[in-house]
Amino acid sequence: MEAAKLNQLKHFVDQCKSNPSLLSDPSLSFFRDYLESLGANLPASAYKHGDSKSRAVDESDEDIEDVEDEDSHSTKPAEDQGYESDEIVESDIELEGDVVEPDNDPLQKMGDSSIEVTDESRDASQTAKGQAMEALSEGKLDEAIEHLTEAIMLNPTSAIMYATRATVFIKMKKPNAAIRDANAALEINPDSAKGYKSRGMAKAMLGQWEEAAKDLHVASKIDFDEEIQAVLKKVEPNAHKIEEHRRKYDRLHKEKEERKIERERQRRRAEAQAAYEKAKKQEQSSSSRMPGGMPGGFPGGFPGGMPGGFPGGMPGGMPGGFPGGMPGGMPGGFPGSAPGGMPGNIDMSKILNDPELMAAFKDPEVMAALQDVMKNPANIAKHQANPRVAPIIAKMMSKFAGPK
Repeated sequence: MEAAKLNQLKHFVDQCKSNPSLLSDPSLSFFRDYLESLGANLPASAYKHGDSKSRAVDESDEDIEDVEDEDSHSTKPAEDQGYESDEIVESDIELEGDVVEPDNDPLQKMGDSSIEVTDESRDASQTAKGQAMEALSEGKLDEAIEHLTEAIMLNPTSAIMYATRATVFIKMKKPNAAIRDANAALEINPDSAKGYKSRGMAKAMLGQWEEAAKDLHVASKIDFDEEIQAVLKKVEPNAHKIEEHRRKYDRLHKEKEERKIERERQRRRAEAQAAYEKAKKQEQSSSSRMPGGMPGGFPGGFPGGMPGGFPGGMPGGMPGGFPGGMPGGMPGGFPGSAPGGMPGNIDMSKILNDPELMAAFKDPEVMAALQDVMKNPANIAKHQANPRVAPIIAKMMSKFAGPK
């Protein structure tokens, strides 16, 4: 590709970077589609108002996906869960000042900065500039543009030529063309006050208030003039309103994210609490099915006592039985104990204060053996060989034994 065309392409890309609204031109839709095919994320200004690809103002795509995800995992609507709606709808900003429609004219001719500029070319460029100023004083703006374009082609290394043509484009209400020339001037001379001033005024015409204020402040620092201050008085109030608006909704979005995190924390805590309560109920249910020791009597009692008693033991049974259990006594008693009955009531504290017996009463195997013996005293023989049961039976018999 020719160097001049490459230079023009480079200038065009630079203009798109500084003013993405250029891409809203329908004639450049092919270039916009090409950028998107490469994965580029273009700003809203790159689309015409109402374009299906432009962003909605009330929520970003990511926020919408977050809301959909929350809805898909929730079994109740947000109102039932006690949460307020998280939708954030941005209000309009009341701004002052007139703006113009973006100009989408064909790109103006730009000089080739790679060529060598001779003294003759510089002189001819100055002559063309003088003719442009004369036409400008007569209000012939199109003629002034033609002369300035000639001056630029003769001396493409002059920042002042580009900045001067930019001021004429502003008078013609062609802000995009002015921004392209201002960028070219600033590329040649980063300290060009006229370049910053022209670009700031052009961006103000497009309603790009914050960027306009920034450029105009830089221009004022380099070379103060009253025209810059006059424009700033119109631009700065809008820029401040936009900044306050952004801060407000940045805060609202941050609070929304914090509420989302807090809801997730509460949900996890509720799930953990529910799991704990479920495990606790299961443990209580399991414990209620196991024998719980001696206090208050044997669990469930032994209504009717132990019919038949234990052979040779405590004839007459135990008056009153165990407290809370074995009502009716143990007729027949334990084998080998106090024939003729036990005078008075047995001292239950001897049993309740015996840690070995209390621990044994919690053993399902021991309790099953004791119940088996109580149902049929003759079954005591089959438990004598059980090392866990036999010592407990022997110890209980010793508690019931009368005085020797």
